Amino acid sequence: MKANAAVFTEIGKDLTIEQIDIDDPRPNEVLVRTAACGVCHSDVHFAKGAILGPIPTVPGHEPAGIVEAVGADVTSVEVGDHVIACTSMFCGKCNQCLNGRPYLCMDRRQCQRKKGDTPRISLNGEKLTQFADLSAFSEKMLVHETAVVKIDKDIPLESAALVGCAVTTGVGAALNTAKVRPGSSVAVFGVGGIGISVIQGARIAGARQIIAIDLVPAKLETAKKFGATHTLLGGPDSPDGDPVKALKKLSGGGVDFAFDAVGVPQLSKQCFYALAPKGLAVIVGAIPTGQKLEVDPGHFYLEKSITGCFMGSNRFHIDALHYLDFYKQGRLDLDAMITDRMGLNDINKAFGLLDSGEITRAVITFE
Repeated sequence: MKANAAVFTEIGKDLTIEQIDIDDPRPNEVLVRTAACGVCHSDVHFAKGAILGPIPTVPGHEPAGIVEAVGADVTSVEVGDHVIACTSMFCGKCNQCLNGRPYLCMDRRQCQRKKGDTPRISLNGEKLTQFADLSAFSEKMLVHETAVVKIDKDIPLESAALVGCAVTTGVGAALNTAKVRPGSSVAVFGVGGIGISVIQGARIAGARQIIAIDLVPAKLETAKKFGATHTLLGGPDSPDGDPVKALKKLSGGGVDFAFDAVGVPQLSKQCFYALAPKGLAVIVGAIPTGQKLEVDPGHFYLEKSITGCFMGSNRFHIDALHYLDFYKQGRLDLDAMITDRMGLNDINKAFGLLDSGEITRAVITFE
């Protein structure tokens, strides 16, 4: 079958809209008609070469849609179901899966087609790699069953799409990775889609103080609407001065939890230095390949910790439904996170706006 998709072929070049071929679903595979897909910084990093991977490919990994067909042995969804998809698919048999960490699955090859098989997607007879095993900037997706979760049909698919990455990553960073405690103090560096989600997760967890730090004043105003109690303007010309000193002053000696929601070593370092004794710094954003993080080891004597975070330490088939319950209860705002809606032909414009920091979350819509 045919579908229009945004194809990436070369670092530094715009994506092009092509009509690709999509195979029929095989056992454990699901064909989804894409309704919406959020635009994530990981897509932009990949297009700029900061995150390496095979090409040609169709990017996109934050989608929602409607099931059109299922392969043999698929039991969790059926034709007509509304679903969201996430890159955290899993084999269910490796040590990480069996220890309750499917997002760290060690054998996701079990969710891919075998070498030599007909590819799931192709262009003019040439195999296209599925970015994140999803390739969601396409009118249709063919994915492994564990990548999708059925959701209630009364939830807008544009809003639900954000749970596929930004919300799962950010809210999960606060609730699952850091385990933010009620009454604690939190700092969030970078308040794009991921940072706003961290703020909402910290608010849901009952944090007493949530301090947002960003270079763009308008984004700090947005952060307040999602739960930030204080804001600091970053950058060398900031009237707030050095963010570490400002954070320590605001929090009375340092925050309990700090999150780098961008993936910049300088921000990760500031997260670590701004902690109170026994505090935890969480690197949520993807630091580009080849960059290094160096910190003063003396801070470790105050029993500070620094940790990574992959996709919000999620159990997607459980957590995603919890987050959508929060949404329906009015405790998690997905609708207001979407600042721009665009068609597939505007994909390069969306990349540019996100890279410049002008938007919180753009969603590519297909209907």
